[in-house]
Amino acid sequence: MLYWFLKWIALGPVLRLVFRPKAYGVDHVPEEGPAILASNHLSYADWLFMPLTLNRRVTFVAKAEYFTTPGVKGWFQKKFFSGAGQVPIDRSGANAAEGAMKSAMKILGEGELFGIYPEGTRSHDGRLYRGKTGVARLALESGAPVIPCAVVGTDVVAPAGKVYGTWTRPVVRFGKPLDFSRYAGMENDRYILRSITDEIMYEIMRLSGQEYVDLYATKAKELAREKARQAAAEQAAAESAEQPEKKAS
Repeated sequence: MLYWFLKWIALGPVLRLVFRPKAYGVDHVPEEGPAILASNHLSYADWLFMPLTLNRRVTFVAKAEYFTTPGVKGWFQKKFFSGAGQVPIDRSGANAAEGAMKSAMKILGEGELFGIYPEGTRSHDGRLYRGKTGVARLALESGAPVIPCAVVGTDVVAPAGKVYGTWTRPVVRFGKPLDFSRYAGMENDRYILRSITDEIMYEIMRLSGQEYVDLYATKAKELAREKARQAAAEQAAAESAEQPEKKAS
């Protein structure tokens, strides 16, 4: 109930009025039955704008901590995230990935739409990174079609590391459903999982227009941080070397 209140009364109308998001290919999303919405991930605002363009509920998995924080703040946090279409990762499994899979399978088993970001984390530079194979495994185990989608402009509205962005009109594009039933029973074949994932990422790239990098986003972020640290160290060394010269002069 809270989900629909936020979407149609409290939050959704404000986002539509202010940002006027555009959507293409909405007809590719089935009106009923399970489907996996595999999207690029430019901003924390993606999970607000993409579901806003559909009449159906879209559910994502989120860290369990968002639902278990104690106190009044935790209560409001839990209500907001659950109301906004997120469910906690099932922690009964051996790890977070297995828990996320269980939560996703439950959602799809109930005939709902499940949203997933195959990159696993937000892109730090606007490029599209290599997808993790969990989306492929989920598609094979659930039998649900995968609908590639791209959200463009959210990194301008809500850029990473900043409280406020600048105004732009976000665009959401949905591609044709991808059917991987021909690979049924092969969810443990890592080559098949990689092939399926790459096909999904290609469609997302085509829809988003992003430059594709065949590297995991987490690794790319580590390399970027290391490069920044090296640049800072070199700058500090250069400034330190200049100090004696200035004193001597």
